[in-house]
Amino acid sequence: MSELNTENNIQRYNPDINFGLSDEQVQSRISQNLINIDKNISTKKTSDIIKNNIFTLFNFINFVLALGILYTGSYRNLLFMGVVICNACIGIFQEIRSKKTVEKLNLILSNSANVIRNGKKLKIKLEKVVLDDIIYFTRGNQIISDCIILEGQCEVNESLLTGEPDLILKKPGDMLLSGSYVVSGSCRAKVEKVGEDNYASQLLKNSKYIKKTKSEIMTTLNKIIKIISIIIIPIGILLFYRQFNSSGFNINSSIVTTSAALTGMIPEGLVLLTSSVLAVGVVRLSKRRILVQDIYCIETLARVDTLCLDKTGTITEGTFEVHGVVPQNEFTQYDVTDALNLITNNLNDDNETFLALKEKFAEKNNNNFEKTEINIPFSSEKKWSGVYSSKYGTFVIGASEFLFPNNINIKNKISNYSKYYRTLVLAHSNQVLSPDLDKNNLRLMGIILIKDKIRHNAEKTLKFFRKQGVDIKVISGDNPVTVSQIAERVKLENYDKYIDMSKLQPDQDIKNIAHEYTIFGRVTPYQKQEIIRSLKESNKTVAMVGDGVNDVLAMKEADCSVAMANGSDIARNVSHLVLLNSDFASMPKAVAEGRKAINNIQRSATLFLVKTIYSFLLSLLFFFIPAPYPFIPIQMTLLSALTIGIPSFVLALESNREKIKGNLFKNILDKSLPAAMTIVFSILISVSIYSFFNINYQRYSTINIITTGLIGILLIYKISTPLNKLRKILLTSISVLFFIGITRFSSLFELESLNLINISLILIIFCVSIIFYDYFSMIKFDKFYKKIKN
Repeated sequence: MSELNTENNIQRYNPDINFGLSDEQVQSRISQNLINIDKNISTKKTSDIIKNNIFTLFNFINFVLALGILYTGSYRNLLFMGVVICNACIGIFQEIRSKKTVEKLNLILSNSANVIRNGKKLKIKLEKVVLDDIIYFTRGNQIISDCIILEGQCEVNESLLTGEPDLILKKPGDMLLSGSYVVSGSCRAKVEKVGEDNYASQLLKNSKYIKKTKSEIMTTLNKIIKIISIIIIPIGILLFYRQFNSSGFNINSSIVTTSAALTGMIPEGLVLLTSSVLAVGVVRLSKRRILVQDIYCIETLARVDTLCLDKTGTITEGTFEVHGVVPQNEFTQYDVTDALNLITNNLNDDNETFLALKEKFAEKNNNNFEKTEINIPFSSEKKWSGVYSSKYGTFVIGASEFLFPNNINIKNKISNYSKYYRTLVLAHSNQVLSPDLDKNNLRLMGIILIKDKIRHNAEKTLKFFRKQGVDIKVISGDNPVTVSQIAERVKLENYDKYIDMSKLQPDQDIKNIAHEYTIFGRVTPYQKQEIIRSLKESNKTVAMVGDGVNDVLAMKEADCSVAMANGSDIARNVSHLVLLNSDFASMPKAVAEGRKAINNIQRSATLFLVKTIYSFLLSLLFFFIPAPYPFIPIQMTLLSALTIGIPSFVLALESNREKIKGNLFKNILDKSLPAAMTIVFSILISVSIYSFFNINYQRYSTINIITTGLIGILLIYKISTPLNKLRKILLTSISVLFFIGITRFSSLFELESLNLINISLILIIFCVSIIFYDYFSMIKFDKFYKKIKN
């Protein structure tokens, strides 16, 4: 029934195409685990995700502080835990969402196959197919495993794998790649590879992982939290010891003041605010028909300096249009048009080229067109289609090399046009049309010029990115000359710098090529990935826009990936952004939203970091200063709400499309350090007053709270200039709320009622602080920044 040979230490069967494998051979394959199951790379368990987001050092510190405050019975000082819980929930949600996205990646959509076993045709499940099975493919079937054709022939659509729409004729001996589709014909093929060895599985192998998002915001936040987490424990222990032994506080008071110092050092609200601002950006983009699948990609896209595109679906619509026809010999424009009208009305070919002809020449909504007696549709094997009418004779349309294979004159004419267009020829014959076309009796009627249909706003969109200083690379599986011509039509810079990647030599450095060329043609999926990786290794922030499976590896490698909604399912699944209208012109809107988010988060983060820095400095100083820590947690809540929470939220939602400049962390430090040092200076003054005049703790604390609040309002003013209507309302509202808080709710915040002495002291300290604020603002903190960065 079948022959046996050995390949790679695996015994291979060569079954008869009409009998297939026997039951015994199938069982042998199953026992060898040579079945068509793709063992997906496992992702992290949901329980592990939850544990990893809850049991962090950051949360542990906050939990210990909360237990300490619970011990004292000062429950109102526990408000900070609400933000901590929200942060953990956001982290869990985002990780679980990424896990589910990765797990549903799949290229093989068909779940069954028609096999021949024991001389019978059987329909079995995808995972029941084994190595060397004989599969019977017909029109509409998806190739579920890499196979080699043994009998028959068929036309295959590999666009899901290559991105190119042209049909490919497969004959005995040719390989059928998993993931492609049979468009016409039928064949019997032997399974050559199964499971993870399949082409489709190999293609997706490197995309089935959760990639860490490249986000400067996330990196900066993590860096801040990491630094704080390292230093907060020893500082907390030392501060508690000092407060308990040297300030005359009992254990409860020492716990409360120490907790105030440590919670002030933790910018827990910054993580929540960042997620909230980006979430608002997600909602806004959704209204513009842009789906955001990774919240931090909004920021990454705004920082992109290199944009890589697949030609189809971005610059072009993925369809063709007729540019014109050039009549030949004695035929006129009318003759050619009438012939094409007859062909397009009577044939039902559905390839992209014929659809372009139909759009141009076929009768619209008219069923009374002239009928022909013989119609032969297009096929990849013969490369032509035609109609016959006893009234007009035969009209044939197709590739010149197939219809006029030995005509040098026609070949030269075609070559003049083929540099810029796809070309077809229209020919006439008086003979009756038959599959065995007599090409010697054909007479050339005209040359049809077809071009890729350019998106109407592609040029404008590329111009936008060029003005923003973004380098654009076009990476395509198509002919590089064709891609270059399309790039020229949309006025892309350096469109003439192209390379055919199929001719790349093994010793050529792809890193140099990635920088040297603008147009990359005949690129394999793996080469696309290498190009993206090479650009990233040169410290480029790279975005990849694609729509096909052939783009998936590159999209997964890119810092930010964008898919078209009308593209493949898997391209949409691996992307960070999906353009729901499949319109490349939506990209500038996403960039604008990213800029708005980053610039506003940068401004808001300044307010949060001020509290972190001055709380850290005060914790160190009060280990040596023989005075009690000036704040308790509920007072820090007042300061956080009015000088950080409310203003940061309002400022974070403002319209701001300024180009992103400099390093995020450095920009934040440049604005937050002067304010933080000014607050520390003002508190040192109040400590001196406390020690010299021996004032009570409540008055001492009241002076510090009000002075710190006023400096916080001053900082909001500084980062809000120039003032607009919204910012004026913000400053006024915060000032009024702060006044109400320290007067009407003084008992809640454990403040002393204001009297003339208090007001005088506060005004003196605040005026001196303004002078020092201006002085600290002129100091360059570059060395300090470099130390923290390293």
